[in-house]
Amino acid sequence: MRFVERFNAGTEGVTQRLRDGMAGGVLSFPLTSFREDGSLDLESYTAYLTAQVATAPGALFPACGTGEFSALDEDEYRAVVRTAVEVADGRLPVVAGTGYGWAQALRFARIAEEAGADALLVMPHYLVAAPQDGLVEQLRRIAAGTRLPLIAYQRGQVTFTAESVRRIAEIPTVVGLKDGHSDLDRLQRLTLAAPDGFLFFNGAATAEIQARAYATVGVPAYSSAVHAFAPEIADAFFAALRDGEEALAQELLRDFYVPLVELRDRAPGYAVSLVKAAARLRGLPVGPVRAPLTDPGPADLAGLEKILDAGLDLVGAARRRTV
Repeated sequence: MRFVERFNAGTEGVTQRLRDGMAGGVLSFPLTSFREDGSLDLESYTAYLTAQVATAPGALFPACGTGEFSALDEDEYRAVVRTAVEVADGRLPVVAGTGYGWAQALRFARIAEEAGADALLVMPHYLVAAPQDGLVEQLRRIAAGTRLPLIAYQRGQVTFTAESVRRIAEIPTVVGLKDGHSDLDRLQRLTLAAPDGFLFFNGAATAEIQARAYATVGVPAYSSAVHAFAPEIADAFFAALRDGEEALAQELLRDFYVPLVELRDRAPGYAVSLVKAAARLRGLPVGPVRAPLTDPGPADLAGLEKILDAGLDLVGAARRRTV
């Protein structure tokens, strides 16, 4: 029996929408807008999300890593997910982040379900390493407490074996895996162990750098942090890979993506902080990051500005965006 045939109609429908979205475009992980005093700015967030959705990404993942999930309290999380659902208005799937231990993850999962999310991305649990049985049980516990389909996220202290992937795929509402380790040998083993129809996508910090390598093991879909501030660049790179425009793909990698990664690696937390800074450079209303993250200083901002301008020039996009 094919994997999708085991689902009820609701889960199967969401899974198919996600599959179609992954094939047709990058996955958007939007930033969360804060004011200078650190408070949540829903008006700006709505405007920012509207601009994101207008670019037609494959799916919308609010309140995940790029959206500073771990910095949100439950009321803020509810508002962020509800706003994303309202802005998406059924045009694309909305997959909300959840995480920590299974008990807290279920609290967020139920909030997301009430807010109208289509599915959940289960981010790595907090702090401690865990054996494979525990990783599987974590997903079982979350799945038992929500009707929403779940995508597991392996990153940091979470690494699944092939046998564990077989086990989590037997949980009726676990529909896929996001990979942030970039261990292609292991990932190939996971894709071969999974049943037909199980979703996989590349969740590396700057996924475009490794997009071609992931595709060689059967995982062409990827999330794009760059889409959060420069969807023109993210979409141009996706199209270049899809259409075999190797010259443009190489130029974007050499002159934009690699310099961006080199700058990102200078400080902890820059995988989010630089993304938010780049969005502000483009006039997008996202505000600062929340502690413990910190915004980049003047020297790194100047370097980021040059990198951003180079990427925008390559795809013929304007510096400022209108929201």
